[in-house]
Amino acid sequence: MSLQKVNEGGLVLLGCGRMGSALLKGWLEAGVDPKAVTVLDPHPGDWLKMLEDKGLRLNAPVERAAVCVLAVKPQLIEAAGDLKALGGGDTLFVSVGAGSTLAVLEAILGAGTPVVRSMPNTPAAIGQGITALVGNAHCEASDLDLADQMLRAVGQTVRVESEAQMDAVTGVSGSGPAYVFHLIESLAAAGEVQGLKPDVAMKLAVATVAGAGALAQSSTESAAELRRNVTSPNGTTEAGLQVLMDDENGLPVLMRQTVRAATERSKEFAKS
Repeated sequence: MSLQKVNEGGLVLLGCGRMGSALLKGWLEAGVDPKAVTVLDPHPGDWLKMLEDKGLRLNAPVERAAVCVLAVKPQLIEAAGDLKALGGGDTLFVSVGAGSTLAVLEAILGAGTPVVRSMPNTPAAIGQGITALVGNAHCEASDLDLADQMLRAVGQTVRVESEAQMDAVTGVSGSGPAYVFHLIESLAAAGEVQGLKPDVAMKLAVATVAGAGALAQSSTESAAELRRNVTSPNGTTEAGLQVLMDDENGLPVLMRQTVRAATERSKEFAKS
């Protein structure tokens, strides 16, 4: 992260719920000076109040900032209007709230404001998230680089080619953790049907999904190749995969329907 620019120019965080707190923790661990940070939140927790002793400014007036991060829910995004005086070009705004388009953000913050829209997911709370981002026409390459570096405080980042792709990002990674949690539920429940005790089935399911994900993350092989590595001809895994990979009723068909439904709902929210 370009700590010098942030520490010298100042950092404003609007909203310090789960995502805002995760980001702030990551920034401080990366070396952001608490004295450079202003947090605006109507219900600050004890952690924030403790950080005041280290120089963090809590719900204080803001006159300048190198970066403003908007970490509020879509229905509260109008609160960003309180920071409109910082719009117009000198301050980079980074939105981490779902649903608010670049056009909406520009209308709130004023013409000429560089804005980056991003979509993190819930594993960001433990630094294991992935965030997609895209900038508006007023963002320079250095703005995107800075936003990218700041968002890496909670995990990996990817840049999409256009804002239109953010709906698909929502359908895949934004909503994706819930799909995986349901997979864990379903896998454990299936184990119970086959005679396992509930706690044993759940422990097996959680560890299996977590371990497989970690293996996929660290491996240079594709997910398809890793799947083939586990699948012996005529073995137990192949028997299970014949059900999961059925052309008409299998997981690929169901997952396409799932991601499409979430993507379409994201588009609806953007229009409302």
